[in-house]
Amino acid sequence: MKKLFISFAALCLVASVYSCRETEKKADEMGDSIEETMEEVEEKTEEAMEDMEETMEEAGDKMEEAMDTLAEKTEKTFDAAKKSMED
Repeated sequence: MKKLFISFAALCLVASVYSCRETEKKADEMGDSIEETMEEVEEKTEEAMEDMEETMEEAGDKMEEAMDTLAEKTEKTFDAAKKSMED
């Protein structure tokens, strides 16, 4: 009976060690997966920020062009008004 109990205890010990190894392996895999996900998030965030910077620069350029066009048209309108008042 004693041998049976000791054998059973040894079997349980082996099973728990094996189970711990599997748990550790799964934890390592999960850690790797989390790390990969974080790297992907970082890359996507950088890409989004670069796209936003480019878009903002383009918007600034368009605003500058619009202001130049407005200034030119305003100047032409004042010149035309001044000319019509002189005539």
